Amino acid sequence: MKPILSAQHLSMQFGGLRAVGDFNLDLNPGELVGLIGPNGAGKTTVFNMLTGVYAPTEGRVELLVGDKLEDISGLQPHKITRKGVARTFQNIRLFKSMTVWENVSIARHSQVPYSLAQAILRLPPFGRAEAEVRREILDLLAIFKIEAKADWRAANLPYGDQRKLEIVRALASKPTVLLLDEPAAGMNPQETLELMDLIRFVKDRYRLTVLLIEHDMNLVMGICERLVVLDYGLTIAQGLPAEIRANPVVIKAYLGEDAVHA
Repeated sequence: MKPILSAQHLSMQFGGLRAVGDFNLDLNPGELVGLIGPNGAGKTTVFNMLTGVYAPTEGRVELLVGDKLEDISGLQPHKITRKGVARTFQNIRLFKSMTVWENVSIARHSQVPYSLAQAILRLPPFGRAEAEVRREILDLLAIFKIEAKADWRAANLPYGDQRKLEIVRALASKPTVLLLDEPAAGMNPQETLELMDLIRFVKDRYRLTVLLIEHDMNLVMGICERLVVLDYGLTIAQGLPAEIRANPVVIKAYLGEDAVHA
């Protein structure tokens, strides 16, 4: 099986600071993988390299497009999105002055099949595609239970719904790979449980491959099939959740040497 996304020897250098060094990861189609580590370990930097926010100092990123792996290293973020990689952000980045509907519609229209001329002239392909876009947006909003707030400004949504909207917007671009950067940040335990179920559901429904950054260990251990652990920009462990939970190197990175002995 070819990986759907492959990171090969990725490094990111900011002047004298090496934020990530020699990072390697193969994501297989349909997997749900967790990328974890203490604060400052380099997790979001990895996401930024995978999605074109940063061009890697070293290494390459390959994405399965059709039946061929394409080098997407250093492509602009919007071009990577069009090829099938979508993401959310640790700090919510919605278009706050726009409505919920407009936020999702912008993302969905990055993948429309009609031409500019067909849109201007309102030709049949445009009408058919727009009807399908509307149906898909309504479906996504209903799954995340925010369809009743479609006309709300994004800035007026409760915090938990803003988190949901960012996931909906990512899904609207019709990705094959979804990167979630701390989707449960700031949520209460009940909201986190609901989010776990939603992530599982959308992964299966839309046949997604998911890479997840999260500090909530209950969420990570509950839904991820395998885990990759970073510390100071280096991969210190990979394996099944049960293996990672008992790994002394991981325990030391999170809790210190005394915790290992305890």
